[in-house]
Amino acid sequence: MSMFSIFGVSGSAVSAQSQRLNVVASNLANADAVAGPDGKIYKGRQVVFETVLMDSQASAGVKVSTISENQEPGKRTHNPSHPLADAEGFITQSNVNPVEEMVNMISASRSYQNNVEVMNTAKTLLLKTLQLGQ
Repeated sequence: MSMFSIFGVSGSAVSAQSQRLNVVASNLANADAVAGPDGKIYKGRQVVFETVLMDSQASAGVKVSTISENQEPGKRTHNPSHPLADAEGFITQSNVNPVEEMVNMISASRSYQNNVEVMNTAKTLLLKTLQLGQ
């Protein structure tokens, strides 16, 4: 693997983690959402990664293959005074678990930071290599 392919591998990981952070942000923004009159609620989403070969080199990167929806039912709370309550007086909330999403966000953020650090280290090594020739 050449030094230049490191940028492709880390760049693909940074891009994938950026998409993961966007999905987590969307999940957290809708964590307390309540079902509307049509009965549809926000369902938590998860990013699914896939390994991808980088060009013709012997290195592999990562990409987002799909974003899947969590199929678990939403939390039902008895609140007959709520304007969106059903005939039995229950409201259905999103199935997003904010604690799990915060852990997911921290993990994605650290992975993003680590890949940026890998690119910075590779850049520094390449610059030092160029300075050897002076």
